[in-house]
Amino acid sequence: MSGQTFQLFNPSPFEKKYSMISYLFMRVFRWATGLLLIMFITYAMMFYGAGDPIKRMYLARDAGSGMDENVVDALREKFGLDKPFGAQFGNYMQNLVRGDMGYSIFMRRDVTDIVFARLPISIQLGLAATVLMTIIGIPLGVLAALNHNRWPDQLIVGVVVFFHAVPVFVVGPILLLIFVLALGLMDVPTGWKGLFHTQNILPLFVLLLGPMPVVVRQTRAAMLEVMRQDYIRTARAKGVPEKMVIVRHMLRPILTPVVTSIGLIMIGIINGALIVEKLFNIPGFGTLTLRGLQTVDYPIIMATVLVGAMIVMVSNLLVDFIYPLLDPRVTRS
Repeated sequence: MSGQTFQLFNPSPFEKKYSMISYLFMRVFRWATGLLLIMFITYAMMFYGAGDPIKRMYLARDAGSGMDENVVDALREKFGLDKPFGAQFGNYMQNLVRGDMGYSIFMRRDVTDIVFARLPISIQLGLAATVLMTIIGIPLGVLAALNHNRWPDQLIVGVVVFFHAVPVFVVGPILLLIFVLALGLMDVPTGWKGLFHTQNILPLFVLLLGPMPVVVRQTRAAMLEVMRQDYIRTARAKGVPEKMVIVRHMLRPILTPVVTSIGLIMIGIINGALIVEKLFNIPGFGTLTLRGLQTVDYPIIMATVLVGAMIVMVSNLLVDFIYPLLDPRVTRS
């Protein structure tokens, strides 16, 4: 044994390239397989449990009176709903590959046009709420950590825990009562008149109240961990100004995990803004999802599930692509 020598693993450029390609290929394969499985399960749930959308259309319009079975059968054939499950799902996927999301049964419009008209509204709201959440949440978390176990820390933590515990559908009406009826500071915010319109202040505030406590608490916990490190004590012992210690030596190390969580929160905000959009009558992606579920509109439901899953999976795929650039050992794990 004494005559044996050991060398650290040092892969060749070819091995590094092959490892990276294999890593990325497996991530793309896993992403595509997961998306296909989600689409299959969603379509199966609609086919076997959601009910007949054609009959639901008649029931919604005139309570089922005058429902002509011949007309119903003709509409089923027109929308491809007279075929068995396998044929319906296969036709849908073939059309989807060609970029055709279908034709809305109830809205009588192309689903692609509907989605691309609604989705930018939710994306704007989600991005704006995320920016405000970052601007407010990170400084609050830093302030709470710097005043650990003192009244500012207890006040900030208490407020964020309170808002985290109260549901959005309770906070929204309460704020409407306060700012619209009691104080009369604004008219009832309803509809969509552009991101920078003043009526969006209240919806944005309600939208960021739920996830902001997560950012505040994570920032606070990370700051408390960094403050105990030896290099912080060394910087202070060398006479570095306290502001410089906080900005350069404390804040920078905690931004990576906090920003990562903010990115995931933003995805949740965009996909989960249904209650806020419904409450303030904003014609966004969330209200489109709700309408599709209420009317059992197969193409709308499938489109909203597809886009929502794509938002989550593409973001995770981008993170998987970035990891090897930050740490090449990931591709060999």
